Amino acid sequence: MSSVRRKRELKRNRSIYYKNKAYRRRSTGPAERTLKGTPDWGEPAAIGDHLWVSTSVSGEFCYVGDAECLKRGGRLKCSACNIVCHEECVNILMDRLRFTCKPSFRDVGVRQYREQTTVQHHWVHRRSEKGKCQQCAKSFQSKLSFSSKEIVAISCSWCKVAFHNKDSCFNIQRIGEECNLGVHNNIIVPPSWIVKLPRKGSFKSSLRKVPKKKGTNKKRVSNKDKEYKTFVIKPIPTTIVTPVIVFINPKSGGNQGLKLMQKFQWLLNPRQVFDLTQGGPKFGLELFRKVPNLRVLACGGDGTVGWVLSVIDQIKMKPAPPVGVLPLGTGNDLARALGWGGGYTDEPISKILTNISHSDTVLLDRWCLDVETNPNAEQSNDGKDKLPLSVVNNYYSLGVDAHIALEFHEAREAHPEKFNSRLRNKMFYGQMGGKDLLRRKWKALADYVTLECDGNDITPKLKELRVHAIVFLNIGSYGGGTKPWSKTMGTSEPNTEDGLIEVLGLTTYQLPLLQAGGHGTSITQCRSAKIVTTKTIPMQVDGEACKLKPSVINLSHLNKATMLAKRKSGKVIPPQAALQNLKYAVYKISMPDYEQHHYDKDKLAEAAINVGSLEIIITADLEQARTPINKILEERKDHTSSTEWCFVDSCTAERFFRIDKAQENLHYVMDIACDNLYILECGGGTVPQTPEDETANPSPSSNHKASLVIPEMRISDEGSLDSPSDHPPVLNKQTVETPDEARSPTSPGHKMRSVLDERPNEELIVAAKSGNLTTLKELHVQGFSLRTRDSSGQSPLHYAARFGHKDIIKYIINNSPNTINDKDINLGQTALHKAAAYKWRDICCMLVAAGAKLDATDHRGNTPRLLALQSDDTDLAAYLLSQEHFQLVSSNEGTPV
Repeated sequence: MSSVRRKRELKRNRSIYYKNKAYRRRSTGPAERTLKGTPDWGEPAAIGDHLWVSTSVSGEFCYVGDAECLKRGGRLKCSACNIVCHEECVNILMDRLRFTCKPSFRDVGVRQYREQTTVQHHWVHRRSEKGKCQQCAKSFQSKLSFSSKEIVAISCSWCKVAFHNKDSCFNIQRIGEECNLGVHNNIIVPPSWIVKLPRKGSFKSSLRKVPKKKGTNKKRVSNKDKEYKTFVIKPIPTTIVTPVIVFINPKSGGNQGLKLMQKFQWLLNPRQVFDLTQGGPKFGLELFRKVPNLRVLACGGDGTVGWVLSVIDQIKMKPAPPVGVLPLGTGNDLARALGWGGGYTDEPISKILTNISHSDTVLLDRWCLDVETNPNAEQSNDGKDKLPLSVVNNYYSLGVDAHIALEFHEAREAHPEKFNSRLRNKMFYGQMGGKDLLRRKWKALADYVTLECDGNDITPKLKELRVHAIVFLNIGSYGGGTKPWSKTMGTSEPNTEDGLIEVLGLTTYQLPLLQAGGHGTSITQCRSAKIVTTKTIPMQVDGEACKLKPSVINLSHLNKATMLAKRKSGKVIPPQAALQNLKYAVYKISMPDYEQHHYDKDKLAEAAINVGSLEIIITADLEQARTPINKILEERKDHTSSTEWCFVDSCTAERFFRIDKAQENLHYVMDIACDNLYILECGGGTVPQTPEDETANPSPSSNHKASLVIPEMRISDEGSLDSPSDHPPVLNKQTVETPDEARSPTSPGHKMRSVLDERPNEELIVAAKSGNLTTLKELHVQGFSLRTRDSSGQSPLHYAARFGHKDIIKYIINNSPNTINDKDINLGQTALHKAAAYKWRDICCMLVAAGAKLDATDHRGNTPRLLALQSDDTDLAAYLLSQEHFQLVSSNEGTPV
C-alpha cells in the first residue's frame, strides 16, 4: 500500500509542478500573450501574430515538434497559415522557435512605406498536402499511418504553391523569392498597402520649439478626444487589382458564419476580413474608403446587407463601392434577386471569390420612409411610433404578411432552438397563414388605410380588391424566394434601377399559393407614395416587423446603390473600366503659419490659402503633379518658384508633414491628400533647425544653397518598431568628400571633379534607389562622385543595398571600393547592414567578397548578422557567422582571455 501511496503522491506533485510552471509562463515575461481569432487593429498589433481558433482536427501534429512539444492544453489552429499547436506550446512557437504567421501589414515609418512594396513567400512545413508539387508535378505521397511525422511538403500560405520537401524540388534560393499572391492576387489586399503608424505623440517636429501662446494648451486639451488612427491604407492605384473586403457575421447561419470567416482569413489577407460583431462595418469601410476599385462582400442575411449599405451612405463614400452578397441564414431575397442564391450550400470559397471578382455591377433603387404621427386619428398605447428601418432595399408591407412575420420573430426570440431549419421556418409561415385564412383578421385593411401613388388616390381600388396586405416591392423576390408580381397589368417590366417601386395587394388566399408559384394582385408602379393609417397596423421593412401606431408615411426615392450581380455563364467579360480622375482644391501654407501651427491640423487648414484646383489621373505621383501645380501658381502670378515649395502630407499622420523632393516619385497624390492638396511655401529666409538637422546639413561655407534645406519631421526611436528602417533624404543633398579623395588627384580633371563633388547630386541618389544603372553611369562619367551622400549620410551604395539592385552594387564596388564600409549618420549602418536587414542574400555575398566588415556595429550595437536574425533569416545569419569566423582567422585576431 505504501508504494501505491507514494506513486499517487508523486503524480500529485507532478501535477502541481506543471500547473505552477504553466502559471509562471502565463504571468511573466513574453508569455503574457492574448490569443485572438481576428486581427488586432490597436497599438499592440505585431507583425506575425497568429489567429488562433480551437480545433478538434485529427492527424495534425503540434508544429513545434516532438522535441519541444509539451503535449498539454487544447489544440489550436491558426486560420491564416493553417498550422496546429497546443495552447501550452504557443509561447514556445513564438518566443523560442520564432515561427510567425504571414505578415498582414507593414510596420514602418510614415516615410518608408513606399520603399518596399513586394511580398515574399511565407513557407510552412506540411505533414500532409493535397495537389501536386510545383516543381516536379508529382502528387504528394499520402501517409497511411497516422503516426507518421515526416514533413512531406513546404507550401506558401499566401499563394498556396507547394513543393516536395527535398532539395531537387525546393532549394534555399526559393526562400527569398517574391510571391505573386496566387490565383486571387487580383482581390487580395497586399500587406504593403496596410501601414501601421507610430504610436500617438512619437513625432518630433523638425522646427525649433516656439514660445507657446496662452491658447495653445486649451486647444490641445480639446483635441484629446479626437480619434487617433493606428492603421492607414496606402493603395497602389491600378486597374488590374479590384480588392474585396469581407464583412461577416459569425453568428449567421448557425455555425456557418464562423467557419466561413476562417476560410476567408486563409485565402485572403486576414486584415481584409471583418467580424461584424466587433463594432460593425464602419471601421472597415472608413479604413478602405480611398482604395480604387474597391468591392465589398457582405456575408449574412438581408439585414447585414442593409447595414453595410446604410453605413456607406452615412460616411459618404464617393464613389460608393459595389456590394456583393454571400447569403447566410433564411430569407435572403436580395441575394436571390442578384443571382447569388437563397443560402450558402458548402460551395468552395475560392469559387465564390472568383465569382465576386468576375461579377457585374447593377444599380439598386433605395427608398426612404418618413413616418409622422397621424394627428387626426385616435392614438393608442399599443404599437410603436417609428418603423424598425427607415430605408427600403427589398420591400415594405403592411397587413397580414407583416402580422405573420411579427409572430414568427416573437416565437423565434422565445424559442430560438426551434427555428434553426429553413423547412421548419416555412412550415411555421404556412401554419400561421392557414390560421389567418380562417380568422381573416385583416379583411377590412382598406378601411384603415388611404393610399396615394404619385398623387393619385388608390384607396378605392384597395377596397374593391379587398386586400389583406399591401406590398411595396423593390426587387423581384419576396418572402424567401416567391415572385408575387404579376405581368398581366401591361405595365413596364420591373427593374431594380428604373426609379419605380411596384405596389401589389395580397389576400390570405394568395399568400399560401405564392410558395407554389402563384402571384398577388398587381396594382401600380410609382415613384412616390403616401400612406395614412387610422389604426395600429403590423408593418415590416425588409423582414423587420413591428406594430405601428396611426401614422402618415411618405415613401420617396433615396438613392441608387451599386450592387454586384452574379454573371451568367457564357456572358462575355467586359474590359475593365478606366480609373476616374482625382479632383483636389490646392492650398498653400506659408512657412510662418507652419512654424506656428505645425502641431494642429485644423489651424493649418484654416490658415492655408486656396490657389486653384487640380484634376489629375489617379495613378499620378507627386513628381507628375508638380508641373500642373507650377502652372497654377504661374497663372496666379504667384512668386513662389518651382523649387521653393514642397508637398505636405495631410492625411497619414496626426500632424501635417513634408514630403522629400527625392521621394516624390515614390508617392501618389492620393497618398498625401484627402479632399484638399496642400503645399508648403519654403522660401524666404533660413528655416529654424533642430540640433539633429544641423549635424546632417552642410556647413555654411560648403554650399550657398544650404540655407534652403528643409528640416523634416522625424519619428522618434521609441516610436519606430522596424529596426532596419532609416530616415529618407531631405530636399537638398550634399557631397561628403573623404580626405583620401582630396589628397589624391588621379586625373587632370580632378579640379572639376572636386567642384562637382561639392554640389548636391540628388539625381545620383535617385538613380541608385530606382536601380537606374544607365543614369548612374552617365552621372559618374560626368564627374559626380559615387561617394555622394544625402543629409542622412546614405550613399548610392546604401540605397542600392537597401533596394536590392545588384547591378548598381557591382558597378560601385568596381569603381569606388572605398565606400563599402561607409556608415550613414542616422543609424550608423553600412551597406551590408542594409542588405542583411532586408534579406538580400546575393548582395550580402557580393559585399562580403568585396571586403565588407562583418563585425561593424550600428548605433544600436547590431552587426549585419544580428539584423539578419531580427529579420527572421536564419540561413543568411548562419552564412554571415561563418564568414565572421573566416575573417577572424584570416586576420589572425585572437580572443582575449
